[in-house]
Amino acid sequence: MLEKISGKFHAWATGWRVIVFVLLDLLFMAFIMPVTGALMKSGTGLEQPLDLMMFSTPEKIFAMIERYGDTTRMFYRNVELTLDILYPIIYTIAFGLLISWLFQRGFKAGHRLQRWNVVPVFAWFFDLLENIAIVTLVSVWPLQPVALAWVMIAFMTIKWFFAFLSFGLIFLGLIRAALNGFKKQV
Repeated sequence: MLEKISGKFHAWATGWRVIVFVLLDLLFMAFIMPVTGALMKSGTGLEQPLDLMMFSTPEKIFAMIERYGDTTRMFYRNVELTLDILYPIIYTIAFGLLISWLFQRGFKAGHRLQRWNVVPVFAWFFDLLENIAIVTLVSVWPLQPVALAWVMIAFMTIKWFFAFLSFGLIFLGLIRAALNGFKKQV
């Protein structure tokens, strides 16, 4: 299955598709998600949602959920079920296409690194699992299932690992493609 996804990313990695999805990713990252975060903050004074709290503990997570209050908890749940489902799909496609496009110009066809364009899919998968855990945690409040909080923290950590690995691959691809004059390798 991953081989098929890798092949699709490579086939779809045309200049205009890469640009469109990178611009969509930037729109979400620079505007839509910050506006959503500001809306959450306006109700609670809190600056970050749970999915951005790296190296947290269940105690901190439950304290944040409590401080959100009923209105913000439901708002956050709805964001997790809508925007934060759509955004990971967009960044997965954007990163997969960008890595593919850069690697096609940085490495010969068939090079083993060409298949690493699927790394963003793992970030998406663990982001989705993290979202499910967050929705559950805010929905069952005031219950505080510590095991689920630890699972959410694990999903978040793994998501960020694959997200940072994706950024590293983009950087590697950019360097290699630049060294080859951005000419597609055969």
